[in-house]
Amino acid sequence: MMTDPISDMLARIRNAAMAHHDTTRIPMSRMKKGIAELLKREGYIADVRTDEVMGRPSITVALKYDNERTPAFRKLRRVSRPGRRVYVGSGDIPRVMSGLGVSILSTSKGLMTDREARKNRVGGELLCEVY
Repeated sequence: MMTDPISDMLARIRNAAMAHHDTTRIPMSRMKKGIAELLKREGYIADVRTDEVMGRPSITVALKYDNERTPAFRKLRRVSRPGRRVYVGSGDIPRVMSGLGVSILSTSKGLMTDREARKNRVGGELLCEVY
């Protein structure tokens, strides 16, 4: 049993990038798929696919590198954890690297980036930061 599946997902992506793998597999959940889709839309990963491995649904994440095989992201950091949840209001959403990075929030209107949450004036749980 896993206590923090989102941390596990971020660790798998981070480890695959450090080992210069092209793809990595993650057990499927709607929350993890939503986070992966946001990372793809923001340009930190190349592609997201869902498939089945041994009868269980999984997410295949294709990593994105530059010409020197440096990952498209420098850091993936989990902010809110099961032991310490972090909630922010719409006016208190932090800017990651002065706006160069992205925060992913779980709001009442679904998963969204920090820019979208500020635009829609909604707060929520600050899941992770990417830059």
